[in-house]
Amino acid sequence: QVQLVESGGGLVQPGGSLRLSCLASGLTFSWFTMGWFRQAPGKEREFVAAISWSGDSTYHADSVKGRFTISRDNAKNTVYLQMNSLKPEDTAVYYCAARFRARPDNITPQFWGQGTQVTVSS
Repeated sequence: QVQLVESGGGLVQPGGSLRLSCLASGLTFSWFTMGWFRQAPGKEREFVAAISWSGDSTYHADSVKGRFTISRDNAKNTVYLQMNSLKPEDTAVYYCAARFRARPDNITPQFWGQGTQVTVSS
């Protein structure tokens, strides 16, 4: 079955950086658009970023544009989220998601990971 396993979350000070990873199995990774979503306490899950199956197209939410960068390595079945200049409002559980050949600006996930906690606090 499809598994998406996130890693790399943790506690970081404001202004710091983290890199999240998501290892996919049980699917043909290079056929799937991959995305990152997040959910803060008491809030709805929101889109963060997505990358096309080939990696040639990305889309980032306005709230993270210029600070976060999504990338992928199809040889490693892994998608990454580099997060720089982190703010307390970035605190959330971050989820990896996949959808077969969706446009990065219109990804409705078919598969979800279990999430990894990111906490930005001094």
